Amino acid sequence: MKWTGNLGTGTSGYRAYGRNHEVMREGKVAPILGSSDKSFRGEDSRWNPEETLVASLSTCHMLWFLHLCADAGVVVTEYDDQPSGTMRENPDGSGEFVSVVLRPRVVTTSTGDLEALHHRAHEFCYISRSVNFPVEIHPRE
Repeated sequence: MKWTGNLGTGTSGYRAYGRNHEVMREGKVAPILGSSDKSFRGEDSRWNPEETLVASLSTCHMLWFLHLCADAGVVVTEYDDQPSGTMRENPDGSGEFVSVVLRPRVVTTSTGDLEALHHRAHEFCYISRSVNFPVEIHPRE
């Protein structure tokens, strides 16, 4: 991770620096362009930490779900998700997530118990097992 928001005077004041950064790792094709949320002087066109956490939960669930479908003989041809998170801000300025809802839409060419597969994927997802707030799965049609 590299901070790219030095506008010339570093962190000499709250408004004197940018929140932009790049998440990179050797061997990866491109960096993830990050910033803070717009309400914290970040750039809305870049990923903020809260969005990447929700995206990590969504991605982890999807990858486990696809794996379990393949094992069960369920052929998935499309998958998309519209995840969202709810946060709470505390009086001292700190905050935390209180819930995340995943809303996957799956298209298959075969039959299978998709609800059970979503449930199992949720049980296996490393990210959802690691957070201290509920992650709900509400499949869409």
